[in-house]
Amino acid sequence: MWRQEMAQANIIDNMADIELSLVVPVFNEEDTIPVFVKRIKPVLDAITQEWEVIFVNDGSRDTTLKLLRELNAGERRFKTLNLSRNFGKEPALTAGIDAASGRAVIPMDVDLQDPPELISEMVAKWREGFDMVLAVRSDRASDNFMKRWTAQMFYKIINDLSAVDIPADVGDFRLMDRRVITALGQYRERGRFMKGLFASLGFNQTVVYFARPIRAAGTTKLNVFKLWALALEGIISFSAKPLKVWTYVGLTSALIALVYMLVIIARIVFFGISVPGYASMMSVMLFMNGMILTGLGVIGEYIARIFNEVKARPIYIVSENIGFTEQVSQPALENQVHAISEA
Repeated sequence: MWRQEMAQANIIDNMADIELSLVVPVFNEEDTIPVFVKRIKPVLDAITQEWEVIFVNDGSRDTTLKLLRELNAGERRFKTLNLSRNFGKEPALTAGIDAASGRAVIPMDVDLQDPPELISEMVAKWREGFDMVLAVRSDRASDNFMKRWTAQMFYKIINDLSAVDIPADVGDFRLMDRRVITALGQYRERGRFMKGLFASLGFNQTVVYFARPIRAAGTTKLNVFKLWALALEGIISFSAKPLKVWTYVGLTSALIALVYMLVIIARIVFFGISVPGYASMMSVMLFMNGMILTGLGVIGEYIARIFNEVKARPIYIVSENIGFTEQVSQPALENQVHAISEA
């Protein structure tokens, strides 16, 4: 027990020097990083001098890593976790949050669609005693109609299916207190939908509102297929209803088939045998086969995630730490989380 207490004390001592940590995943953002740094530094300096910005380089193929090295050489509070390959935004965000040592942690995008000027308002709310401060997009005029509509439909569907209430128009941009981060560290599933994980934590929350601006530079790395995969991950990770619904689909189909069978028997008894139509038979067969394959597909989505969880591979792999006093690796961070939770 005393070893766990010592481990907890050492972790807290290491965190005490930093008040605010920003976690910024980047992938091929050579055009955006200089603009972001120019905007973010004066904002942070006006709030506190005890801050750090952790960039997570998620396998960039341009000069992003080179820029981040130069940035750290000029200002040690800009740090970088260089992942061994592209793991995706959710694992990259997890890596940065795991490595953050501030008493408050803010994940945000590098494209400045999460306005840095809002951070001071979020910190003020945190200093009032709130554990989590959500940044709500009150105006999404910078997004096209299709993106706004699909986002609205996604939040409606996932909140209808999930037991966890996931706030609409709230992205990853939020402030979380250290004890929220410690609780989040206990969630180690490989299939990660961070908005859902954040929402499932609870704690004392409040909101601030902002109008979402256009991207400052570069181009988005999220296409339709990646957004669809993320939405599917969110629904499957936080609801078993897509599985359960097929029980009722099967029962309904069986009931319809039973009624149809009784109708056919009655026709034979009262009107004699009639030659069945080829078109109707094929339509029923194709429809039922389609239903069966769809049901198997839904089951397959859940089984695939069980398969990934059972393998228990790392969520991410850090190949290089830039600006950290100690080497950051996922197993060490997991041990820290367990040391705190078990003490």
